[in-house]
Amino acid sequence: MGQSYNVAVIGAGTAGLVTARELQREGHRVTVFEKANKVGGTWLYDSLVESDLLGLDPNREIVHSSLYKSLRTNLPRQVMSFLDYPFVKRESGDTRPFPGHEEVLRFLQDFARDFGLMELIRFGHEVIRVELVDEVSHEWVVESRTRETESRWESKEEVFEAVVICNGKNTEPKVAEFPGRDTWPGLQMHSHNYRTPEQFENKIVVLIGNGPSATDILREISPLAKQVHLAFRGSDIKLINLKNYDNAWPHSPIECAHEDGKVVFQDGSIVEADVIIHCTGYKFHLPFLKSNGIVTVDDNRVGPLYKHIFPPSLAPWLSFVGLNYRALVFRVIELQAIWVAKVLSGKVKLPTQEAMAASVEEFYEQMEKAGWPKYHTHSLQNDESEYASWLAAQSDIRPPKSWEEITFFSFVKGIFGHGENFRDTWDVDKWIQEIESSD
Repeated sequence: MGQSYNVAVIGAGTAGLVTARELQREGHRVTVFEKANKVGGTWLYDSLVESDLLGLDPNREIVHSSLYKSLRTNLPRQVMSFLDYPFVKRESGDTRPFPGHEEVLRFLQDFARDFGLMELIRFGHEVIRVELVDEVSHEWVVESRTRETESRWESKEEVFEAVVICNGKNTEPKVAEFPGRDTWPGLQMHSHNYRTPEQFENKIVVLIGNGPSATDILREISPLAKQVHLAFRGSDIKLINLKNYDNAWPHSPIECAHEDGKVVFQDGSIVEADVIIHCTGYKFHLPFLKSNGIVTVDDNRVGPLYKHIFPPSLAPWLSFVGLNYRALVFRVIELQAIWVAKVLSGKVKLPTQEAMAASVEEFYEQMEKAGWPKYHTHSLQNDESEYASWLAAQSDIRPPKSWEEITFFSFVKGIFGHGENFRDTWDVDKWIQEIESSD
């Protein structure tokens, strides 16, 4: 057994649960702080929406989950499994290859129960401060609060030797910027606060975006809405065929919005709309982290972080698990958690602070030379296999050869190849079996 530390984990979603399990396996003493009263993080559906539907008011009561009621996974259950804990079909559950969100939540609840994680979790504890108070003994104060009554909170400070931040990335909305947005009189909301389609009946709706949320919401509201206008960058829509919809039209991005309700698009077209839904993604938000400016969020880059996980000057006592996207996230999260736990126990060594800092700088320079925008720092769309293989090697894990072919990018190609109904028309089980049998 290696070294054992008192470690705080922030969040009990996918990343927090897997991290807690790996830390416990390495003999660390683990406390998980979770704002909600159940595990699941973003997979914990909440019918409530925020008071500010655009998510711009910093004083709003934040609703963590971004799930809409009908949401199904974009990836099949096989790649939402863990190395030793498969996401199997259950007769009493949702057996579809791309299940609904309720099935993912049950999987995570089973995972937490089966690995004895529930007793590690402080439910109803919102973390409001994480701060290094002693650099020599690497002591961190974690201040959390619990709601005693509707208007009264009770705060508590505790000291830990290490902190792993796993608070997710789908809570703080990123909204579109255009002249007149703040004075436009209609209803505006971010997809974070979309739940069901009924309120859009007979409405003229503008959807901003062309990702999975925009596609799903378009399909769901179009039977009820009077008109749906999709504003997006690019010359065509690959996933959804608007010719299948007699009340939906594509547009270029919004040029401006007027106080009389008109929305003007860059292509010159004008729509008098009732609703604008921003399906424009999220931004990383770490208001509780007090690091004296060592770790910052700049244009959605959390940094500097060695391999997206360790701030060089604070490693290994502060780390992040689950920042990456455009990847098979469950796979990446598990590998990151295993590495963090082994680094803390001393079984795996990190490079020197100087070497880690140089690696981060080199990565940033490569991004700049390639013209890759800063806000895509944590996207793995170009190097998912390489990154996952590197992480696996750090912990002496030999991943199956099929990982080289079963990637996020290969799923994107399959999704585009099968169109908007891919969840029901793609025999993804057969596709995966053929790849795995060829290993």
